[in-house]
This record gives sequence, structure tokens and C-alpha cells, in this order.
Amino acid sequence: MKKYIALLRGINVGGHKKIKMAELREVLSSNGFQKVQTYIQSGNILFQSEKQTPLELAKKINQLVEENFGFQVPVLVLPAEDLPKILNDNPFEENTEDNHLFFTLLKTQPEAEKVSHFKEYQFENEDFHFTKNCVYLSFTGNYRNAKLNNNFIENKLKVEATTRNLKTMQKLLELSMD
Repeated sequence: MKKYIALLRGINVGGHKKIKMAELREVLSSNGFQKVQTYIQSGNILFQSEKQTPLELAKKINQLVEENFGFQVPVLVLPAEDLPKILNDNPFEENTEDNHLFFTLLKTQPEAEKVSHFKEYQFENEDFHFTKNCVYLSFTGNYRNAKLNNNFIENKLKVEATTRNLKTMQKLLELSMD
């Protein structure tokens, strides 16, 4: 049995795409997912599963959300064992404030040409760094006002992505170690 983390994008934000986490846990548990737990209301799910790829698991979760809650939502699944590396590869070690450091996790690796073009962007008080599956974001201001937001990254890189702050990533790591 392998541990995974699923990140749902854009649920329970501004009254749209509402999903109660207890109901989501029940749907997943009754459809073959093991030891399902959630963290806060923004669609962070820890679970165990056998012999499926992260993309297959994401597709299954997406299908279950649509069937049970009536809408589609982007889903990113990663093996829990990947989380320590993602956190350790953070190039912004001096920025440890969770409200200024964000991780935009990429569902697939973007084309090199799109990454190269993206690296030309510069915004005041915003910095970023790429790895193959994550864009690390550091802000001196507020993420709500950031130009380097999830929609911008998805639009420019042409990949699905979802963003979490440092505090959430650290908590997911802690929960995945249990």
C-alpha cells in the first residue's frame, strides 16, 4: 500500500464548488481508497492505494467528484514520498513565512520552451524558481495581489497546477509521516 497526497484545485473558495470534507472522505473510502484523511477545507487529501499511477488516481478522484458533487475539479496526485524533496528543494530558505512562500505543483512537466519563455517574466516583489514539478514562489507582498498566481502559471506553461502555502505543505508532510 502506497501513500499519496491529492490536491484539489479551486474548491470551497468564495462559495464556489463546495465540498464537505467528511463527504469527500466517505466517497473516496467507499470507492477503494484506504486510510483517507483530509486537511483543512481546501482539498488536501492523504490516502493509501495500490498499483495505480498518480495520473490514474487523479482521474479517478476527478470522476468521483463529478459523479458525487456535480462538477469537475482539477486534481493533482503525488506520492507522499515526494513531499520531503519538494520542501527540501525550496531555494528561498531565507523566506520561512508561510504567507510569503508558496509551492505551485505542476501536474505534468511543461515544455522546455514554455519554461524558458516563462523565466523572462519579472514582477516587483515577486520571485520564482523552477524544478521539474514545482514552481517555488516568494513574495514580499500578499499572494492575493500577486501577478505570479496559479492562473498565470497555468496559462503561460499550459499545464494544470495547484498552489499551496508553506504551512500547508509542512502539515501535509507531517500527516504523511504518521
